[in-house]
Amino acid sequence: MPRLACHLWERILNIHLKKPRKAEPGDEAPASSGGQDLLARLRDDIVRHTFAPETKLKFADLTERYGLGIGTLREALSQLVSEGFVTLEAGKGFRVAPVSRSDLIEVTDHYVGFETRALSSSIGRGDDEWETNVVASFHRLGIIEDLSWQERMRRHGDWVERHRQFHEALVAACSDRWLLRLRSLMFYQLERYRFLSKMNREKSQTRKGTEHRAIMDATLARDPQKAATLLERHIRETSESILGTLA
Repeated sequence: MPRLACHLWERILNIHLKKPRKAEPGDEAPASSGGQDLLARLRDDIVRHTFAPETKLKFADLTERYGLGIGTLREALSQLVSEGFVTLEAGKGFRVAPVSRSDLIEVTDHYVGFETRALSSSIGRGDDEWETNVVASFHRLGIIEDLSWQERMRRHGDWVERHRQFHEALVAACSDRWLLRLRSLMFYQLERYRFLSKMNREKSQTRKGTEHRAIMDATLARDPQKAATLLERHIRETSESILGTLA
């Protein structure tokens, strides 16, 4: 089994044995509502490269930025260590996890497996309401994708959120909670790499919109094999584009 998969299962099982799950993407958040919000904000700042890879995460800076105490920060950072977004070295403290070509390839392979399995399960279980949500999320995403590149980049935050919602809508009818946890974790890991290359993908704008429509059409046609094939191609072509920027 690949290294990431082994570590991932060990981390999640250890967390599950300690206390109940609280929040996405796959593990529970710190107990308080403030801690849950901090976890989401920290993860989002790392995914969006507010903190660049390998940046040292100093408690003095973080308490000023987020307005929370060291105990809450330490708990959130420890959670992000378990998710693979942060590293911890004895005597050196917390740092944002590094990025690399080999890591991206590994993340992509796992995400493809989890996402296509979740989609196939969702197609088999989805009802009319699920279909309606898939169509609605695609429409909202398309509003951004139909804009000019300059305008789309201005609304990139909206695109990111709507892109996530579209992919979550596709798999929403899947009933396998562990599969969805792992799928969500890998989605956010891949999202971090997408942000590294977002300025270099102007030519792919039209192609991505076409791919999303094809995935939706195959999903609504209840064709799990075709939908999974299109989804895998979509993910891997995105990763290939990102690999080019990392080179």
